[in-house]
Amino acid sequence: MTKPPLTVRELIRDQYKTLTQSERKFANSLLENYPVAGLASITIVASNADVSTPTVARMVQKLGFKGYPQFHQALLKELEAKVSGPTQRRENWAAEAPEGHLLNRFSQAVTDNLSQTFSNVDTGQFDAAVRQLANTEARLYVVGGRITRALADYAFTHFQAIRQRVTHMTSSSATWPHYVLDMEPGDTLLMFDVRRYETNLQRLAELAAERGVKVVLITDQWASPVTAVAEHAFNCWVEIPSAWDSNISTMMLLEAMIAATQEESWDKTKERYDRLDELFDTTRLFRKFS
Repeated sequence: MTKPPLTVRELIRDQYKTLTQSERKFANSLLENYPVAGLASITIVASNADVSTPTVARMVQKLGFKGYPQFHQALLKELEAKVSGPTQRRENWAAEAPEGHLLNRFSQAVTDNLSQTFSNVDTGQFDAAVRQLANTEARLYVVGGRITRALADYAFTHFQAIRQRVTHMTSSSATWPHYVLDMEPGDTLLMFDVRRYETNLQRLAELAAERGVKVVLITDQWASPVTAVAEHAFNCWVEIPSAWDSNISTMMLLEAMIAATQEESWDKTKERYDRLDELFDTTRLFRKFS
């Protein structure tokens, strides 16, 4: 299976160093409200970014497009992918499905997703996010959405063992103001949000960011709107031959974060693990083999 084409966001990231100052101005304007900011005519998007029309045309060509219409069409396709539901996703795969057994196609899709995800992780951003997740001087909050709440639960279980002061926010948005009430500057909010993006999660992120909370976001390749307020955002590739998106690459990235956070302050974490094992022995929760 061939790899999916790069998104416009990824093309900008790859070519950013080659852009002129005015071209970067347009690129930054586009990324601030992506991809909607690029869906108008070339004259309108240039005006909104306070650059000239030729500047937009030059940048578009540097990204590999023949002209603005092709660039515009690429953004439209990305927007369509963002809002597509299970039925549309299934039809997209059925129309383009290569020959062969589903297991082979599924395996190849997952492999490609993992490769794309980890090749696009900025190690500096990853390390900075891990330092936030490991900072016990501040509280760590974890929350997910309709599908990703399972990831949030998994993250909470591990981070609660690794460090103290971890709060798992319920999936009911009606309770979130109670958590926000206790959030303080420097706290961290680990969020999971994939298409279709949830407006309640976006509002929660905005409220938290307004209070000085550092948002760490794990999202898909199209990027949740939460990206706009996130301190660190990580994109995971999720498309598979199914009506549903895959959480495999998302889970892999999460597990990498868990492992790195564990190592960030291993001495303290080891002590917690040892004490936790003693408690498990006391409660006889797990069967022991001698």
